[in-house]
Amino acid sequence: MSDFLSTFGERFAALNKDNLERLGELYSDDVLFRDPLHEVRGLDALRRYFAELYANVDALRFEFHGRDRVDEGQGYLRWTLSYRHPRLARGAPIQVDGCTHLQWRDKVYLHRDYFDAGALLYEHLPVLGQSIGWLKRRLA
Repeated sequence: MSDFLSTFGERFAALNKDNLERLGELYSDDVLFRDPLHEVRGLDALRRYFAELYANVDALRFEFHGRDRVDEGQGYLRWTLSYRHPRLARGAPIQVDGCTHLQWRDKVYLHRDYFDAGALLYEHLPVLGQSIGWLKRRLA
């Protein structure tokens, strides 16, 4: 298991709305962050993105349960995200499994998240969620 990945996972999981200045300890100034819903370029933009994220959710928590180093400066973290949003799932906890691909030198310069955007968001929207549920049942 990579020491870099372990340390990154621990420090990332400790982030919250009150300590986002710590992002500069993890990410380079020219970081590229991508997930199925967003693309963010640069450390300042990443801070703004995380500030908005934490402002709109309650009890956001990452649990890392797997780390795989591909080669020097590149690896994957497997995780489960838990969060609550007052307008999603009637405020009930939502859990989503995902994986992060990281590339780093001394800090991360590429962060790419892979997860099911429906499970994260769309399935929990009032009208769209019902349609997605119906479609999933039809396909099953």
